[in-house]
Amino acid sequence: MSGHSKWSQIKRQKGVADAKRGQIFTKLAREIIVAVREGGTNTETNFRLRLAVQKARDSNMPLDNIDRAIKRGSGQAEGASLVDMVLEGYGPSGVAILVTALSDNRNRTLQDVRNIFTRQGGNLGEAGCVAWLFDSRGLITVEANAKDAEELALQAIDAGAEDVKIDNNYIEIYTKPEELEKVREALKQKKIAVASAEVSMVPKTTVELEEKAALQTLRLLDKLEELDEVQNVSSNADFPDAILEKYQSSSPTR
Repeated sequence: MSGHSKWSQIKRQKGVADAKRGQIFTKLAREIIVAVREGGTNTETNFRLRLAVQKARDSNMPLDNIDRAIKRGSGQAEGASLVDMVLEGYGPSGVAILVTALSDNRNRTLQDVRNIFTRQGGNLGEAGCVAWLFDSRGLITVEANAKDAEELALQAIDAGAEDVKIDNNYIEIYTKPEELEKVREALKQKKIAVASAEVSMVPKTTVELEEKAALQTLRLLDKLEELDEVQNVSSNADFPDAILEKYQSSSPTR
């Protein structure tokens, strides 16, 4: 499992996401709004909207909030215009970081992201400087006991997965972006509980950092994720379990 995925799973498992439910709902609503503006309100024909609504439901976002976001996207309700942003940069020791954002003020978001990079020992780069290190892939995470991990991995491959990685109690299932929903539904029919499912920018290769740089990078990634406009943060860092545990134990509850 990639390092940042491990950290995301730890936060989800420990309930940190619940402490920021309002912020999470804001991010989910933004994604729904932009998806509607790009492809309309029909989830059958609008792939991005279908994924955004499913992710909102997975996060227990109230249906009223989802409906309100769809109305804002379709122009039935007022709301600021949002634009997609992809920002690229480097963390400590040159680790590659890719940030996707939805913002109603491009200059403000750009400045906020640049400030976080600078304060946390990194630097914002030019467009295209690290994007080539990542692929867009469907990523499904399933919790599994060690005894049934291999069996679940085989079932995922039967369901159409391109690749499967087992890490302790989690299985990462990779698909083509357009195959994500089909594989997810196949797993559901097999009574396999899905912890998360999304289209993600996955690094082609990863780098393992020494402890100081790894801890700095984790702080940088967390600070970026705390920005309301930031939707996703990806990196090619691979964090050993011991580093993740140390960071978690030394960090205040966020």
